[in-house]
Amino acid sequence: MGHGRRTVTVHHVRAALRGAQRLGLDTVPLLQRARIPPLLLTDDRARVSPEQFARLVRALHRATGDEFLGLGTIRSRPGTFAMMCYASLGCPDLGTAVERGARFYRLFPGGPNLALERGAGRGREAVFALRGGLGPHEEALTAAESHIVAEWLMLIWHRVAGWLIGRRIPLLWAQFAYPPPPYAEDYEPFFGCPPRFGAPRTAAGFDRRWLTAPVVQDESTLQTLLRHAPAGLLSRRDYGTTVAEQVRHVVTGALRTRVGPADVPRARHTARLPELPEVAARLAVSPATLRRRLREEGTSFQELKDTVRRDEAVSSLAEGGEPIADLALRLGFSADTAFHRAFRRWTGTTPGAYRHETWSQHI
Repeated sequence: MGHGRRTVTVHHVRAALRGAQRLGLDTVPLLQRARIPPLLLTDDRARVSPEQFARLVRALHRATGDEFLGLGTIRSRPGTFAMMCYASLGCPDLGTAVERGARFYRLFPGGPNLALERGAGRGREAVFALRGGLGPHEEALTAAESHIVAEWLMLIWHRVAGWLIGRRIPLLWAQFAYPPPPYAEDYEPFFGCPPRFGAPRTAAGFDRRWLTAPVVQDESTLQTLLRHAPAGLLSRRDYGTTVAEQVRHVVTGALRTRVGPADVPRARHTARLPELPEVAARLAVSPATLRRRLREEGTSFQELKDTVRRDEAVSSLAEGGEPIADLALRLGFSADTAFHRAFRRWTGTTPGAYRHETWSQHI
């Protein structure tokens, strides 16, 4: 069964593979190890579950021997990220830890030039920035490769910083020094704020008060993080800062709570997806306010309900043996045919074909 987490676009999958392709590696076995049908890569609408994506990143790590997956200007040997984390653990507060981590990566010729800027004078903001691109050999990268490395560096930095202090750090803004990629809509849920593209440099701003927060992690909790890092950090859902994410959370919770008569097996119960007034009440706002806030975030209740059902469908079909008819019922479809139509609209293929393709990769 899927975990109701946000699915990953095929654009991310293609980008992740670019380094391995540049190194001349055969990517088909890597996709098979991740249980991602190679055929999926030809459809721009296709999506994969976070678990599939994490498996792919792990397979790419092993195959490339590079924590940047062959996408960077230099090879970052396995264990580099872990040593950066160890170096940061002994720091008293987040500001010192982030500065130490950035300094650690600057030790490598051609490594990313990451910097923490504490805000001039009485500035309330701190800024984490990627200075001067990705290193001296950046011209060897395609635009898509350098964009994905920049984006992942920012994403992993944000997740690690939050992990170090055991709190989620809300970003005030995030900007990227390149035009919007095909998957621009995925940035807001990942970063928790609307992105700005075509900026002079890639950077993110947050309240500088976070810099004084104490580091709360130790070597034993680091072991847990490293078991899943950095793949787990890339695929982990964000923490519901936007109203849209809070709505997703409520709707996803409803998919977990099946309703139906006691004598009907649990799997056959139909989910009753909440309507907008019910979700507004859960979030302690009026329906009109909820509609307005979602509109301001560039989405709508119906759109969110659809993406939750789509992500749940993709995760379930990719990960487990839930019968398609039961899945359709659980997602609130009264008939299989309606589910088939919706799934084709979401992904360009049928549920049966998607499951068959995914599981035929399982070797």
